[in-house]
Amino acid sequence: MQSTQILKKYFPDFISFLFIFLFVYAAVSKLVDFSSFNAQLAQSPLLTGFTGWIILIIPVIEIMIAILLSINRLRLKGLYASFTIMIMFTVYIIVILNFSEFIPCSCGGVLQHMSWKTHLAFNIVLVLLAALSILRLETYKMRTTKESKLY
Repeated sequence: MQSTQILKKYFPDFISFLFIFLFVYAAVSKLVDFSSFNAQLAQSPLLTGFTGWIILIIPVIEIMIAILLSINRLRLKGLYASFTIMIMFTVYIIVILNFSEFIPCSCGGVLQHMSWKTHLAFNIVLVLLAALSILRLETYKMRTTKESKLY
């Protein structure tokens, strides 16, 4: 098998593992330093009224997406969920950067040390990787469905 074929075949798996690492790392970082995460989220000009349930739901969603991504038959759903949540985080960053004077960072671990513009670029890259992985898996799914109907 050529290296480009290997890359095409395993690209969604590689990106899924990247998201698994990212989401588990982010969720654990938030839970380990829960009081800091809570305080930073409470300072968000957009989320102040929702802080009570958001501080619990975000780490849970991140872990649930990591679980979806780790189960082969649910990987496509996990990639769609990854794409969706990364779009949401990206839109949040864009809104904060353009419409807020105070910008608290409620990210966990290493991500909190990124500038907001770097974080925006990072998120955009992840959105694109998720989209490419979804397209690859959908294409593979369509091709295998057509081939199985031929037999």
